[in-house]
Parts: sequence; C-alpha cells; structure tokens
Amino acid sequence: MRPMRRRINGALTLAGALLFCGAAHAQNARPPVRIDMVVFGQPSLGAFLQPVIKARKIDQQNGIDLHFAERTPDAYILEFNSGEFQVGGSAALLSVGVARNKGIKVSYLFNLFDYFGAVVSSRPNIRTAADLQGKQLVAATATTNYAMFHWLMQRGNVPLDKVSVQNTATPGLMGYALADRADAVQLWEPAYSQLITRKPDLHTIDLDIARQWKAFSNAPSIPYLGVAAHDDWIASNPLLVKALYKTFKDASVWVQQNPKAAAALIAPSLSGADPAVVEKMIVSNRTLAMDVMSAAKARSGIQAVYKVGLQSGYFKQPVDPASIYPVPLD
Repeated sequence: MRPMRRRINGALTLAGALLFCGAAHAQNARPPVRIDMVVFGQPSLGAFLQPVIKARKIDQQNGIDLHFAERTPDAYILEFNSGEFQVGGSAALLSVGVARNKGIKVSYLFNLFDYFGAVVSSRPNIRTAADLQGKQLVAATATTNYAMFHWLMQRGNVPLDKVSVQNTATPGLMGYALADRADAVQLWEPAYSQLITRKPDLHTIDLDIARQWKAFSNAPSIPYLGVAAHDDWIASNPLLVKALYKTFKDASVWVQQNPKAAAALIAPSLSGADPAVVEKMIVSNRTLAMDVMSAAKARSGIQAVYKVGLQSGYFKQPVDPASIYPVPLD
C-alpha cells in the first residue's frame, strides 16, 4: 500500500504544481488591448481584411482586440477627424493630407492598398479616355479615387469639363452600370471585378495608369488607402502601432497564401459576392492591389501622391511631411 500511496501523493503534488503554474500564468497573461477602429462600410477596401482578421483572431494573436465600426465615407471623415475615433482603417492618403492641411494632427501609419481605378462602358464607340468627351460619365465625385482619376485625365489631356459627369454615392455605381443607364461608369475594387463578372459585355477603358505614373514619379507604386491615427494616440501607443501593422500584414499574407479560404470569409460581406470572383481577385492582385507596407517604406510614393494633390488642386498647400509616420515597421 505504501508504494501506491506514494504514487497518489506524487500525482496530487504534480497536479497541484500544474494548477499553480496555470493560475500564475493566467494571472500574468495580459488580455488583448481593445482598439476601436472606424472603417468604411462594406463593400469597401477599408473593410476588405476585416472578416479575415476577426474570423482567424489575428488581432488577438498580436495582443490587440480590434473593434471595427463601419461608417459611410462622410461619417467616417467626420468621426475620425473630430477624434471620436483615434484610429481609422479606411484612410485614403489624399484625405489624410486634407486633414493635415486643416490643422488636424493625424498621420498615415501604413499602406494597405495601392491605387486602382477603372472606367467601364458597354458603348462600342467608347474605347479610349478621349472618347468620353461629349458623353455621360457616372462617378462618385466626392471620393479620393475619383480625384486620382481626375488627375489621370488631366495628364492624358482629356479635360473633364467636356465630359458630362454625374455624381452618385459609391453603392450606386454598380447599379448604373448593370442597368446601362450611363455611357460609362468610374469605379474600383471590390465592385469592379463583381461587375465585370455579372455583365461581361462591359469593356474597360485603358487609363494608361502605369505609364503615366512612371513618367510622373520614380516611386514603384501608388499608395492609396491604409491605416492612420491621431498623433497624440500614436505618441502614447507606439507598441500598439506595431501590433496594428503586424495584424494587417499577417492577414494579407494569409489571404494571399490561402485565396480560396480567404474568399469564403470575405465574399459574404461583399453583398453576397461570388467567392470564386473574390478568389480570382486575390490571386491576380492586379486590380485589388493589396500592398501592406509601412509609411516609412512607402515615403517616396506618398510624397508623389501628395504632389498629385497639389497639381490637381485637391490641396491648396503642400502637406506637412510629418504626416508620414517615420518609424519602420517592416
């Protein structure tokens, strides 16, 4: 009986030690830090990675707990610029520049997507940008995507004052194209790929983006949309900035390595989009242009985009370069 008693006592001692270690670990473990982030409502690039981050708990793996608040573009700008939300995940670079020029101390932390914009038409007589003159173009003219398109048209010597531009809200762009209610429609991802699939008789007008950008800038890409935050928050939370970056970087890597599984998570949030279309978009990445990169690494491209804003009249004065977060995150 004594050997048996010794074994039982030994087992109880080991169990007690394990319970003590587990309790000590639980006591020392820190819960993820909550971060409230405002983003555009779906479908949008700003909310594209959101389903993956939450479903796979990538934020919690990096020590943070992201709470995404979806807003319309106007509400997003109002609530982010006012400081109601200290962190914004649909930070269009041109909008960050406008806020900074208004004296709002915000900075671009890292890029998520490079610029892509397209014009589609079903009219056989509209094949080039020049063919748009005298025709009706539907666009969301209040967006920074349209601002970049406007600049591209200027660069291509196609004055938009000779184009009948009709403004509509972003969600209405696909409807105009599907109903064939305009000569052409200007839009971007994630709506573009869904539209082309649903209406294959549409053709895409070549805006010559790559050549025009190369002639304008030595930057390898066109930073377009990313994550920004108020400077006070950044100064108080440098480690959270790194955790934010790693969360989105990890999500983008997983999406690119697992396009089918990623599409299954993302498609339901895109108004019930076909997962096969989303998967194709991810695999190609030509029009999605997902490119997670720290602002410090993308500095030359960001400065070039700021220059675009000046040339096009979007900015009235140069943007403070301090709006580019200088700390390398890669």
